[in-house]
Amino acid sequence: MTTNRIQSLLQQMTLEEKIAQLTQLATPFYKGASDGGQITGPMAELGITEEVVQNTGSVLGASGAKEVRSIQETHLKENRLGIPLLMMADIVHGFKTIFPVPLAIGCSWDTEEAERSAEIAAKEASVSGVHVTFAPMVDLVRDPRWGRVMESTGEDPYLNSEFARAFVRGFQGNNMTEETDRVAACVKHFAAYGAAEGGRDYNTVDMSERQLRESYLPAYKAALDEGCEMVMTAFNTVEGVPATGNRWLMRDLLREEIGFNGVLISDWGAVKEMIPHGVAEDEKEAARKAIEAGVDIEMMTSTYVHHVKELVEEGSLEVSLIDEAVIRILELKEKLGLFENPHRGADVEREQELIMHADHRKAAKELAVKSSVLLKNSGILPLKTEQKVALIGPFAQSGDILGPWSWQGSKEEAVQLYDGLLEKSSGIFVAKGSDIETGSEEMLNGALDAGEKADVIVLALGEHSDMSGEAGCRGDIRLPEVQLELLSTIKQLGKPIVVVLFNGRPLDLTGVVQECDAIVEAWYPGTEGGAALADLLYGDANFSGKLSMSFPHTVGQVPVYYNNYNTGRPQGAPDAQVRYVSQYLDIPNEPLYPFGYGLSYTTYEYSGLQISSETMTPDETLTISVDVKNTGSMAGEEIVQMYVRDMAGEVIRPLKELKDFEKLPLQPGDKKTVSFTLTEEQLRYHHINLTYKSDAGTFTVYAGPNSRDVQSATFTLLK
Repeated sequence: MTTNRIQSLLQQMTLEEKIAQLTQLATPFYKGASDGGQITGPMAELGITEEVVQNTGSVLGASGAKEVRSIQETHLKENRLGIPLLMMADIVHGFKTIFPVPLAIGCSWDTEEAERSAEIAAKEASVSGVHVTFAPMVDLVRDPRWGRVMESTGEDPYLNSEFARAFVRGFQGNNMTEETDRVAACVKHFAAYGAAEGGRDYNTVDMSERQLRESYLPAYKAALDEGCEMVMTAFNTVEGVPATGNRWLMRDLLREEIGFNGVLISDWGAVKEMIPHGVAEDEKEAARKAIEAGVDIEMMTSTYVHHVKELVEEGSLEVSLIDEAVIRILELKEKLGLFENPHRGADVEREQELIMHADHRKAAKELAVKSSVLLKNSGILPLKTEQKVALIGPFAQSGDILGPWSWQGSKEEAVQLYDGLLEKSSGIFVAKGSDIETGSEEMLNGALDAGEKADVIVLALGEHSDMSGEAGCRGDIRLPEVQLELLSTIKQLGKPIVVVLFNGRPLDLTGVVQECDAIVEAWYPGTEGGAALADLLYGDANFSGKLSMSFPHTVGQVPVYYNNYNTGRPQGAPDAQVRYVSQYLDIPNEPLYPFGYGLSYTTYEYSGLQISSETMTPDETLTISVDVKNTGSMAGEEIVQMYVRDMAGEVIRPLKELKDFEKLPLQPGDKKTVSFTLTEEQLRYHHINLTYKSDAGTFTVYAGPNSRDVQSATFTLLK
């Protein structure tokens, strides 16, 4: 229920003041900013007056306790009603202490560590004056050509949902009014942005409503069920209508059906982009459609301030739509305690104490260890301290290991791989070998010289951070040619080769898998990446990460994902003809490395899959148990996965669906039983008429170390 304070403010506000509350501008617009409010370039074209700036509701990209306090103080002196600003920024996987990118965090399958990473990011951001973070991004992803897959946690609705909840808990805590070291979370991008055609950013999305509900909506809903305060609209279309002006998506589905009553914000410029989309003739129509869809805040375009008043006065827009948006914005400010304390957590002295605190860096290292995935190992890893190691490649001594969304991160303060290895051994020879996309004979000769001296060669290869992230889409997702040539040349030395990959997407590893003895997928591991990888490479820590997104054999398979549908002519069916089935003639159908895959320095044996009953009724549960034994010589943590398939539904069902998982620590020789509980609710899906229910019939349950290598049993659901 709206408080008396907010009702009073609303009654006092002019229409112009209300509309300005719905406008978000970047830091340079504000007098208290370090650049003194000097507007140049495209920002100057917005036509924003000083009066509008004085009445705006939120700021984009402000941080640093000193600057934020200055902006807020100046604003409060000039704002007639003394309404404080909301400070918003992209704090995606760390503020100053950078954690692994979200796709890597997804590979940890560790929601507790994910929650801790968001909590630490919130502490550092809030003490620097940030109130809202544009995270988590929970878009389900299946196409590694899309640069923003690094910002997602992967291809599975259930796993994404678990991480969505964890990130929201970490960012927001239990009570943001009292816990000023937390920030409000903004889940994005609503909806289905990860399904952009061709893996090309900002591109069209076209899918059935069933697919939207089955695969893409669950993670958004999980974040909102956890209390996420804000939602950001997507750039893409849904059902042929841009999300930012999609009344069905935002009002009917998001607000009415899901029950979201918080603040809805557009992505950067998305309101005005309805014009090139072709659903608005001009800015005035774009503003009307966004307001009618329920978009409360327009980010970095000015259609609201230029046209909403006119739309209201001519009767094209109800003023009640403006009022409800203003109320939602003011309620968030009240929830954050900004009316009592407009500076909230911003504290210059505490900022110096908290930023990059040793405990924060330790947590970043621990998550980097758990997020790295061992894809291949022909017995060469772990390294031995007495071995001479040649560290070669463009990432051997690079601080570009933070990822594209490390806005406040410092490459200079990141632990490079070379620095990490030097902590383990003095027998390290280092050479660059090549740059990321270019090389020279001199660099190549230096790499050969280093390799000649070594027992083992570690090649640090990958993508520059600008090659992924927003607008970082690639049609060719192999390593750059110069790096493949470096690997091929080094191979001629006849030494064992370990490839360590720094990248933001699953890669086409053609020319890599065949040429090396081990592959470590490090992703962009963050501030402590070099230290974490050194522990892993030398066996002071064991690999436990498992892929949350499949790796293709080649880009021609894309999209390739585990929870796909069967066809009427599936490859490998008993009665199938060799040629006339759904297949490629030149590559496998299956991914190179499937969802859930990851090796360890130890080995695990799965046996004895059992179900508690061969039948199940809607009010009963099934217990699925499997024995897992550590058959190696090193302690490890195995991620045991449980999948289900509905063998015959009213509509086609995925070949497998992840339903649960457990992280299981095991000492050498230990054997434990892992038990999962399966409910009828977990068997439900959207039918032809989109009703959500289960069907009687046969189900197959699977358990194993990944989505491919599983044991199975069947049961029947009775109704």
